[in-house]
Amino acid sequence: MPQKIDFNLIYALNLLLEEGSVSGAAEKMNLSAPAMSRILGRIREQFNDPILVRAGRKLVPTPRALELKQQLAEIIAQAQALIEPDELFHPESLERTFVIRANDIFIGALGGGLLETLRKLAPRSSLTFIAESDTDDDSLRSGKVDLVIGSSRDWHPEIKAQSLFTSTFQALVRPGHPILGNVTPETLTHYPHISVSRRGRTLGPIDDALRDLKLQRKVALTLPSFHSAMMLTMKSDYILPLPRHVLQGVKSINLPLVEIELPIELESIFIVQAWHPRLDRDPAHQWLRQTIKQFFLEKE
Repeated sequence: MPQKIDFNLIYALNLLLEEGSVSGAAEKMNLSAPAMSRILGRIREQFNDPILVRAGRKLVPTPRALELKQQLAEIIAQAQALIEPDELFHPESLERTFVIRANDIFIGALGGGLLETLRKLAPRSSLTFIAESDTDDDSLRSGKVDLVIGSSRDWHPEIKAQSLFTSTFQALVRPGHPILGNVTPETLTHYPHISVSRRGRTLGPIDDALRDLKLQRKVALTLPSFHSAMMLTMKSDYILPLPRHVLQGVKSINLPLVEIELPIELESIFIVQAWHPRLDRDPAHQWLRQTIKQFFLEKE
């Protein structure tokens, strides 16, 4: 006979795994810590697994708990859909914080305009931007992130993605840089370059294009952020390649930097928004995606 499932424990288990502590989950459920400990005991019995084990002062999830965590957010979302009324969606009354993962280029150059658009349409909602991860984590699967905006890549098979716009690489130099007025593939290699990479990568499409011309540039500095790279470019002879869509943000803050066209053929960069399919039919999330897509259509 199949074991009877206590669905009251599902929500508690999700909170325990999110918080990583009995006291944190207890606070979210308005329970005492001893009461939450008893619930954890019932969860362990239900799943025949310790679920959370102590490692020093912390509680860490077991492999079985990590396996369950990937499924819990979807189960809870489906359960909420069963009891929520099927009403017309009104963004002006929406009270929700959307968590968007994006790199500092997007946040700095485009986030402000997007935030203003959402403020007008849904004044009670808000955005939380978090930085891109160095690794392909499970933030969409786990529900910690509503949307990822960035360059297209190999997502998990179930992740959905929609194209937002395309961009290309340009470059910035300081005013008076010796390359100005004589930008050629050869002169690009005469001056040191800055590479921006969270993972410390120094080579990319520019190096491939130069290699085809039997040329090689020198990447003298690698940084994790475009903002710090711009500050250094203003006071040096470094050349800073960057995607074209960040230039709008640079121009808006009047930094003393000059844009130059890169005289080499480079592939376009495809910027997409990606989400987990459990949010595909969520009215608020649908509206967010449509608003973001329209925002970029109007900027083209």
